[in-house]
Amino acid sequence: MSRIGFIGVGVMGMPMARNLMENGHRVRAFDLDDDALADIVRSGAEAAGSAKHAADGAEFVVTMLPTGDHVAAAVFGSDGAAESLGPESLLIDMSTGLPAHFDALARRLESKGLRVIDAPVGRTSKDAEEGTLLIMVGGEAEDASRARPLLECMGDTIVHCGPRGAGIRTKLVNNYLSIVSNVAVAEALDIAESAGLDRDIVVEVLMGTTAGRGHLGTTYPAKVLAGDLEPGFMIDLARKDLDLALQMGADAGASLQMGAAARPFYDRAHRQGLGRRDWTVIYNLVRESGG
Repeated sequence: MSRIGFIGVGVMGMPMARNLMENGHRVRAFDLDDDALADIVRSGAEAAGSAKHAADGAEFVVTMLPTGDHVAAAVFGSDGAAESLGPESLLIDMSTGLPAHFDALARRLESKGLRVIDAPVGRTSKDAEEGTLLIMVGGEAEDASRARPLLECMGDTIVHCGPRGAGIRTKLVNNYLSIVSNVAVAEALDIAESAGLDRDIVVEVLMGTTAGRGHLGTTYPAKVLAGDLEPGFMIDLARKDLDLALQMGADAGASLQMGAAARPFYDRAHRQGLGRRDWTVIYNLVRESGG
């Protein structure tokens, strides 16, 4: 089993480190929070006095920290992990930060002959406890393969997303969709409640349609991503129904900011003569808008 330096044992890092130990790996942990460090030591980890100490003699060093700045400080700051990393060590950054920060970190490590992959996680703290995280890996195939046994201690779905940096970029795409759609769901339920509907019944209905099942699991693979824009549900009907829902919500005094933000995209599609195309053609308009 491997010797692992684990830097950052907070809400997510703590159960991840525990799962590594439960699978027989030896963990030396470091955290600026003394209480968190004491907690992981009670679970069987060795305490490190610095990131440098955590990385000393480790085959793998895992960072699970709030931002890229925190990772850079842990790796290259005073008593940073880079001082102990060797050519056979592999740094696995599982944090969620700006891709540019990770890229800069990786280039700096590479200039010293050191290896690194990004492997941010998806799902929740409960999944971290149960070892059922989804882990998005970016890096050389050889490094990703080498890290896989460790990652499988922490997650049940390991996806090699591409070259170094692809993991964190995929994570942010995932979070963007999840976080933005969260507001749309909240608005939809607010409209329902404002209109005097039974929320539980509305949820039951939504879970049987694209609204609840999600475009990525229904319409997009069958339509725009397959190059098929013959209408399953045409733009002009979507535009009409959005107007009706906006009017109903306004009459009931509900919040409509996400709906109002979506309306111009359907207007633009209509103006471009796409009114009788499938509603997933919005994807093409967004791609054009982005240059």
